[in-house]
Amino acid sequence: MPSPPAPLPTNLRLVPGEGRLSKHALRGLELPGEFGYLRGFTGRFSLPAEATMTQWMKALVKKEAKEGLWLDEVPLPQIGINDVMIEVLRTGICGTDVHIYNWDAWAQKTIPVPLVVGHEFVGRIIDVGSNVKDFHVGDVVSGEGHVVCGRCRNCLAGRRHLCKETVGVGVNRAGAFAEYLSLPMTNVWHLDPAVPWDIAAIFDPLGNAVHTALSFPVLGEDVLITGAGPIGIMAVAVARHAGARHVVITDVNPYRLELARRMKPTLALDVRQEGVAAAQKKLGMREGFDVGLEMSGHPAAFRDMLANMCHGGKIAMLGIPTGEIAIDWTTVVFNMLTIKGIYGREMYETWYKMTVMIQSGLDIDPIITHRYHYTDYEKGFAAMRSGNSGKVVLTWKEG
Repeated sequence: MPSPPAPLPTNLRLVPGEGRLSKHALRGLELPGEFGYLRGFTGRFSLPAEATMTQWMKALVKKEAKEGLWLDEVPLPQIGINDVMIEVLRTGICGTDVHIYNWDAWAQKTIPVPLVVGHEFVGRIIDVGSNVKDFHVGDVVSGEGHVVCGRCRNCLAGRRHLCKETVGVGVNRAGAFAEYLSLPMTNVWHLDPAVPWDIAAIFDPLGNAVHTALSFPVLGEDVLITGAGPIGIMAVAVARHAGARHVVITDVNPYRLELARRMKPTLALDVRQEGVAAAQKKLGMREGFDVGLEMSGHPAAFRDMLANMCHGGKIAMLGIPTGEIAIDWTTVVFNMLTIKGIYGREMYETWYKMTVMIQSGLDIDPIITHRYHYTDYEKGFAAMRSGNSGKVVLTWKEG
């Protein structure tokens, strides 16, 4: 007589209807007769014919169409032949996640409910699809949060960051605020083992800063950054590392300006107290800023930037306005200014650049101001929503 069946392992549930375990969970699984055996599980459990098994995990979910996020249990994601399964170690909270938490107008028209959110992460590979050859179990990786089609003109030309069919991790498909994440192998980035996990967790926003700051040559140039959010502050460090002469960053938030000073800009200006034109005089500048990095999305900041650029100046614009902005286009025309929109990261030139910059001494650690366990996610979001924080990192697994 077989011994009585034991309870299921804690992360396995019997559920009615269709479903299956991930490839990772199926390894070592046998179902002889009415009993199943799992590798690492010494007991036995019964498997009724009318039920299937689903493996579950903890995740932060936009569960309802209202303010907030919910820590819930959701099915473990599946992987296909070209995917990898990643055990999440750390995640960063992004401004996009705050929009989703707040359930503002953008989130309401963009986010499907329910959805596992989050897209900034570092993790360890625990399984790979049969076509995956360059990644292996145990590799520590981060990943590009924009999943592209691979077939449009831009993708085929190597301009994948311009794919019109881009799907966002944690925005349009299941995200990284979870114990496990499934990601196409073309979106996975090998990490230098020397990079601390907390830093690796914010490679996504660092990539935004690098893409923006290096869109135009900054070596020996004077750079104006409007908006001292985390990405703007990281752009200070990037521009300095890349050889800019003067780097001036502006904002109206005293906490953020003080945090920006830790990245050693030439000046961190509260524009309520000192104007950009006065700062130019203080620095002995005569012709305006060569490169502008607009990170705020604020109409007044953008107009201030336009008024302080040199003739032929170049502006990279990452900040997203909440509405239309009226500007004096004669300034753009007569001063022959270039304005370039920036979205995300160049795949994967930006990833190479930020990796090399970290390896060569770029220090962005001061931008991480708060660290919490994922079960304390409400504290992390409260810090982000207050405006008195840099990056907030959540720990999902130690070691």
